[in-house]
Amino acid sequence: MTAIRIERATLVPQLDPRAVARRIGLIVLATDHTTEQDFRRMVAREDLAVYTARIAYENPTTPDNLRLMQPRLKDGAALLLPDESLDVICYSCTSASVVIGDGQVEAAIQAAKPGTPVVTPPLAAVAGLRALGTRRISILTPYTVETSTPMAAYFAGHGLDIARFTCLGFEDDREMARIKPASLIEAAVAAMVPDAEALFISCTALRSAAVVPEIERAIGRPVVTSNLATAWQCLRLCGVEAARPEWGRLMGLPARAAA
Repeated sequence: MTAIRIERATLVPQLDPRAVARRIGLIVLATDHTTEQDFRRMVAREDLAVYTARIAYENPTTPDNLRLMQPRLKDGAALLLPDESLDVICYSCTSASVVIGDGQVEAAIQAAKPGTPVVTPPLAAVAGLRALGTRRISILTPYTVETSTPMAAYFAGHGLDIARFTCLGFEDDREMARIKPASLIEAAVAAMVPDAEALFISCTALRSAAVVPEIERAIGRPVVTSNLATAWQCLRLCGVEAARPEWGRLMGLPARAAA
């Protein structure tokens, strides 16, 4: 076989500062079916990319099992574009963020990515509910009573008045991801009370973000879900102001509300 001559080009290619202008890191559970798809639809765009790392998690979804993820957060964050900066990192687990604590989640992630803003679903939801001007809310979770109890304390501790708290009793987040959207709409309508100003639907596993507009039409009030709240906050922290009314009322609110 005749040897093929390979020549080194004399042209020196010029480099952009980044391959993509804005970069969001996403830490998801190994069992997660939903978050990446929601962020692909609501967040990713030509000038904004989402980079994902998965961390180990084993069901059932109990406070003790959720806490086991805390020491894994640093390693998960370190896998997100090593030695490169990110504009924001989201840890996509609502119930774990509640039982571990927002501050502890932030500290673990920033141990690998110093100075990077960190978004958690419950704190993003609080910011979203406040931005919507609501205080008295209903809450719907797919969890058991045991796992829902710390969440009730969390939202009450952030100054929100809980009119009704409903849980569906699931222990496996893979089954939570399989709940049909039509059933989520039905459960959301049933979870509301007349004097609640908004509804929060917890859990990043649920396919609830896609049906927020339908739920808002059914109940006549704003709806915030875990993935909707983190998507909104990540976008605004990246300076993306464009309203996305097709995703519900929250996606029309500006950056000052996300800070």
